Amino acid sequence: MTTPAVAIAYHSGYGHTTVLAEAVRGGAVEAGAVVHLIKVDEITDEQWELLDASDAIVFGSPTYMGTASGAFHQFAETTSKRWSVHSWKDKLAAGFSNSGAKSGDKLHTLQYFSILAAQHGMTWVNLGLHPGWNSSTASEDDLNRLGFYLGAGAQTHTDHGPGEVHKADIATAEHLGRRIAEQARIYAAGRAAVGA
Repeated sequence: MTTPAVAIAYHSGYGHTTVLAEAVRGGAVEAGAVVHLIKVDEITDEQWELLDASDAIVFGSPTYMGTASGAFHQFAETTSKRWSVHSWKDKLAAGFSNSGAKSGDKLHTLQYFSILAAQHGMTWVNLGLHPGWNSSTASEDDLNRLGFYLGAGAQTHTDHGPGEVHKADIATAEHLGRRIAEQARIYAAGRAAVGA
């Protein structure tokens, strides 16, 4: 069985997004992947090589002022060196974001990630969950409680620290990690089967 390599390229301003990145890592490891956590504002040459060698890259950032953080945007612009030579073409991609508001324009951040992935020729993997917490019998503790399809969305009150990231959002991020690892394994096996 193929062991997929998954890299999580993320920025965290106050630690909340780090909690989610670690949850994505936990889910991917549980699904049998080798996982590398990469803080994009501290990225090294060796970590760029890990991104280049990964089967899948998961992008993560808080949503600030309706988009990913400035530090993530700086990283994205630096990826143009990879874009110019198709280094990441045909890799899988996914994403997650946290904000203080329940919507918080996280969808825009997830769309930004998916467009970045598309520019690199990557294949986007969505969350693969129905929305939770959308009926009178549902619960705030449901997976995908905020109802995002494109990726994992989380909400943490602005006066709460990283230790208070909602447990359902952590579980949703773990789900995303498992999903990207499973899809990477399927994708790699398919490529091997057709000799690509």
